[in-house]
Amino acid sequence: MKTVLICHDGAHLDQVGLARWMGSFTDLAGIIVLRESKQRMWQRVRKEIQRSGLLRFADVAAFRLYYRMFLAQRDRAWEEAELTRLKQQYPESQTAPRICYTNSPNSSEARAFLKEIAPDLMIARCKTLLKPEVFSIPRHGTFVLHPGMCPEYRNAHGCFWALANGEPEKVAVTLLRIDTGVDTGPVYGYFSCNFDSLNDSHIVIQTKAVTANLDAIQLKLEEIVAGTASSIPTQGRHTAVWGQPWLTKYFAWKRSAQRIHHASCHPALS
Repeated sequence: MKTVLICHDGAHLDQVGLARWMGSFTDLAGIIVLRESKQRMWQRVRKEIQRSGLLRFADVAAFRLYYRMFLAQRDRAWEEAELTRLKQQYPESQTAPRICYTNSPNSSEARAFLKEIAPDLMIARCKTLLKPEVFSIPRHGTFVLHPGMCPEYRNAHGCFWALANGEPEKVAVTLLRIDTGVDTGPVYGYFSCNFDSLNDSHIVIQTKAVTANLDAIQLKLEEIVAGTASSIPTQGRHTAVWGQPWLTKYFAWKRSAQRIHHASCHPALS
């Protein structure tokens, strides 16, 4: 199958690691690399304020600062080690994919790039909702590896919110086909992983859920293209749209993880 990957510039696990994985079982014909403008970033800020209100947005901003000061360096080291592992597992293809640099996956140059390549399937690893005239170009559809179990945890950071809500069984990546809604398309698989709720960040957990399941995700994509895959029924289940992580919820998650860890280490005291 001929494929295209959409990812953000500098997201090396996607831009290099997932690209090599896709190139190992498909003809990865192109990569759309997003170099977003500051205007796009402020659009996301305004949308989060509209969703959460100013008070909750302060909670979001506090988490961003906390993450940058205390978690980001450790996560970068983990990602570098994981990328090294993926590069060893998936050698670089002899035929390099074409690259399209753009500020939006819905730009005219991105559409022209896709129409020229005419891929069978596309994987979108980006924060921007794709327009129908973009996600409908691949013959077998455009798919996302959404960090969260859908439909319960749609939109942003579903793995974080599942942990913050005390639902570790719903910490998973959802393979779904994009439609006009926000993570409302047909679901083709859930992929989870072993994780350390006490010590791992939500970024590591949601990334691990992808990279630990690449063989299974490959098989499912091949079934989709072959026409033998069936979607998973989701009608009647609870559905909710989530936003950016809050610092208060992060501390609540970690306190809960600490209590569970303490109880498991000292069962006689629990």
